[in-house]
Amino acid sequence: MARRPADENEVGAVSGVLVHEWLAPRGGSENVFEALTGVFPDAARYCLWNESDGRFQVDGETWLARTPLRGRKAASVPWMPLAWRTLPSIDADWVLTSSHLFAHHARFAGAARRASKLVYAHTPARYIWNPELDVRGDALAVRAAAAMLKSLDRRRAQEPVAIAANSVFVQQRIAAAWHRESTVIHPPVDVAAFLRPPEPDERDDAALARLPDTFLLGFSRFIPYKRLELVIEAGIAADVPVVLAGAGSDESRLRSLADEKAPGRVFFVDSPGSELYRALLQRCIALVFPAVEDFGIVPVEAMAAGRPVIAPAVGGTAETVVDGRTGALLEHWSRDEMRRAVETAAGLSPDACRAQAERFSAAVFAEHITAWVSYSLGDRRASQRGQA
Repeated sequence: MARRPADENEVGAVSGVLVHEWLAPRGGSENVFEALTGVFPDAARYCLWNESDGRFQVDGETWLARTPLRGRKAASVPWMPLAWRTLPSIDADWVLTSSHLFAHHARFAGAARRASKLVYAHTPARYIWNPELDVRGDALAVRAAAAMLKSLDRRRAQEPVAIAANSVFVQQRIAAAWHRESTVIHPPVDVAAFLRPPEPDERDDAALARLPDTFLLGFSRFIPYKRLELVIEAGIAADVPVVLAGAGSDESRLRSLADEKAPGRVFFVDSPGSELYRALLQRCIALVFPAVEDFGIVPVEAMAAGRPVIAPAVGGTAETVVDGRTGALLEHWSRDEMRRAVETAAGLSPDACRAQAERFSAAVFAEHITAWVSYSLGDRRASQRGQA
């Protein structure tokens, strides 16, 4: 991507660097990084490794990208802190890291070593600090690594001049894990994309034709911590068909559970594209989103499409979904609660859902992140001038 000339009044007028963990073709943190590259188009871009299938162009990767560990996230964890401390020599005055594991450890050589560092934190590493929120933290190797890495991670988290958290939920974990204050800036959601009607192709139409006229929708990766079995339970409780859309290692378990508990009432859609995903949202009664997420972009997308959300009353969804207005927030996922939640959701206003989603648009994010970076760097420069 070509760099546009920087205006001397902008943050971009100072040489900056954007840093991310690994880059994949899709994902919530990748959406944030893409938004950051739009806000700061002149900044250089670095990551652990880039496997985004052309979505991102970067200026550099860590040395892990040149080893057999490339793409092997779990196996690479013990080496990531070292990789982030051995970045190349570059010239930069500020570094902004998008971190959900160890990217906030980033340290360049050269002039950038003295650069002001800021961190946009999706979360302190969940399976290091909060394994109760992520079953990956139960693995023996991860538990052993966590014991060694916590002290180092907290020490590195003292380096940034400022930290932004993607939700109040994460802000609280940053305080507990890193002993740092942070500013909440919710991540961007492409709200506009969900305001327009979907345009499914012939293959999408064929997939839709195999589904019931209406249903409860579960959409995410098929992995255990997403708790998609609760979408099936909600369908049973409300006597409504269920569609599970996505892909992942937990699919066979979910299919077996569906066959056992709700035969013929649960339908699977494999890895829907963007238009089919929007079409599923348009047809569903509500999105059921049982995972305890740091923020949760999918529930905001559902609201942008005018659909209510049934979600836990903890985590990021408790900050985005308005109970009784744009969805239902559950303390306990009992069958009675789930049945009442579906009844509530079915009567909610699509316009109210869309209005709530607008609060998390890309434009709002750009405004807030620009102001935060300018303020943080301004405070830092004022302090440096006072010490001169």
